[in-house]
Amino acid sequence: MSKPLTLADAARTFRKSPTPWMIGTMLVVAAAARFTLGNWQITDALVPLVMLAAFPFVEWIIHVFVLHWKPRTIAGVTLDSRLARSHREHHFAPRTISLIFIPWQTLLIVIPVLTAVALLAFPRVELGLTFLTCISVLGLGYEWTHFLIHSDYKPKTALYRSVWRNHRNHHFKNEHYWFTVTTAGTADRVLGTCPDPKSVETSPTAKNLHGTASKL
Repeated sequence: MSKPLTLADAARTFRKSPTPWMIGTMLVVAAAARFTLGNWQITDALVPLVMLAAFPFVEWIIHVFVLHWKPRTIAGVTLDSRLARSHREHHFAPRTISLIFIPWQTLLIVIPVLTAVALLAFPRVELGLTFLTCISVLGLGYEWTHFLIHSDYKPKTALYRSVWRNHRNHHFKNEHYWFTVTTAGTADRVLGTCPDPKSVETSPTAKNLHGTASKL
């Protein structure tokens, strides 16, 4: 009988992916710059609270409209992002480790964009760096939670078990529901995509999004 996977075992595998290192580097740089500049104000406390409350809804929107994008051909041009293609492959092979993470190629675009937003879209550069630090923490939390759900680590707490079950319902029950990853159906409950699993039919396309077979 094989030894159960521990969190330490999972962490060793997690840190082999480039994505956590890329997000982690953004976190270290942003946090170091933020603490160096100082000038703390009440808004530096409000930004993390707002972001934490909004994050489940951001997850839901990205999952529904970006990751589950159905390829469309307009004027002979197929519109289909790397993220959407990678996510279809992830549904097809949910245990393939490289497909669990945000593609590193996507982060080469996302990280500079987030940095530009932090430096240009806020009234104070310090507040922008607070935002960048928080989004880095949330990003790492998302990657770790998503990775852990798809690993062989077994839930040991009620909170994690509910998060684990919520996402696995999305993959193995019906891909049209349960779009949040780091929380147990928070945004899903508000937006009507968290039904009783017993009332939902098992989808024939849960592993084959949009009915177009993925080839790994």
